[in-house]
Amino acid sequence: MAITIRNLTKADNPVIAELIREVFREFKIDKPGTVYTDPTTDALYELFDVDGAIYWLAEEDGELLGGCGIYPTEGLPKGCVELVKFYLSSKARGKGLGKLLMKKSIESAKTMGYTSVYLESFPELSTAVGMYEKAGFKKLDQPMGCSGHYACTLWMVLNLTEQA
Repeated sequence: MAITIRNLTKADNPVIAELIREVFREFKIDKPGTVYTDPTTDALYELFDVDGAIYWLAEEDGELLGGCGIYPTEGLPKGCVELVKFYLSSKARGKGLGKLLMKKSIESAKTMGYTSVYLESFPELSTAVGMYEKAGFKKLDQPMGCSGHYACTLWMVLNLTEQA
């Protein structure tokens, strides 16, 4: 599997939006208050075109397999960035690709000077949650920041100053 990790382009918008919504339908979390109904999902290139944000895509032979990024979500504490829009197509899972995308995003956060990474998720995405825990993310009792994704029920944070 010859995987390429690259930055998001405007031309990727419809493909990654459909991949994200496909994952939400697969796990039956396609409901209001999530990325599924968030209008920015259709314009990720424009969303990530701000300082302190980056979005990585994984592809193989021109086929988009998934993506993950970091975004300076409003209301997060100083030095904290959100790990966002982290989704893989069903055929790309179980091959280490998710770990690779997450690691690339966390490395980007460190390079940009962030000291912690926050994320919001769902218990239904148990494989991803396990991967977050292995990476050092700790569960929180309540959300941080103002993502607008009020349906998420799981919140975690990673302290980058404790990372090797």
